[in-house]
Amino acid sequence: MKRTLTFLLPALLAVLVALPVSAQSEKTIKRKVAIGRFSNETQYAKGLFYDKENDPMRKQALDILSSKLASSGKFILLEREDLDILVAEAGDAMRKIGADYIILGSITEYGRKAEGQQKVFSSTKTQTVEAGVSIRLVEAATGLIIYSDEAKGYAETTSKQTLGLGGTSGFDATLSDKAISAALSQLVESIINKCMDKPWRSYILSVDEDSYVISGGASQGLSAGDSFIVYRRGKIVNNPQTGLDIELPGTKVGKVTILQSVGDTPETEISFCTYEGQALDTEKLANYYISDK
Repeated sequence: MKRTLTFLLPALLAVLVALPVSAQSEKTIKRKVAIGRFSNETQYAKGLFYDKENDPMRKQALDILSSKLASSGKFILLEREDLDILVAEAGDAMRKIGADYIILGSITEYGRKAEGQQKVFSSTKTQTVEAGVSIRLVEAATGLIIYSDEAKGYAETTSKQTLGLGGTSGFDATLSDKAISAALSQLVESIINKCMDKPWRSYILSVDEDSYVISGGASQGLSAGDSFIVYRRGKIVNNPQTGLDIELPGTKVGKVTILQSVGDTPETEISFCTYEGQALDTEKLANYYISDK
């Protein structure tokens, strides 16, 4: 047996060495995501002095979603005070957010109930909460919705009394968190897949002699020696069926290789690069974009 393994080991090592670098270890570039307009569309707890901006259920959902996305290790979450204004303006304003994707969500359903059962020597009380959540994923560069779905989550707890012992229980406030979390858990995996399946994009910010500056840096996973493809933007055509403008696939014109990344925050990070390929029109850098695929 040992002789067989000794014979096979060099062959296996040769196969591994022959594999492309991408097959051995694929580099993951974190996407920049901004969460905005997570609203509470239900009528629960909306009294005369209801404050939409300080809705506790809205904040619950926002915190839970942020936590789930951050724990995946695939995203950089951005906070922008003017996010709602930029989203409302759409178009070019969406690009000012500095994110690859924008998540818009809402709590569409919320209900709770308590049921009890009384017996001779004991009683039970079951509390149940149901929450419905809707999510839309918007590509910031185009303003198009690339994913939309909704899900429902449930949570319950049961308390019991025997011969008067065991105490009585009021409403369990943690059930709201658990129900919303259960609903969002059904959507997070799809959000991750949609974001990671689409090619990562960056943009050329400036050109100074042989120095090319692009957006993005170390916090996203970019490092010295990484190379990415440079594309010339495709033609914009209008789809008469939907009335929407569509950008046709771009044309590959060259590649950039990162020399150094600088910046204090994900929003301000940039990378200095070298460029190889066709001559670029430095007066119209907006006509180009950079991609990892």
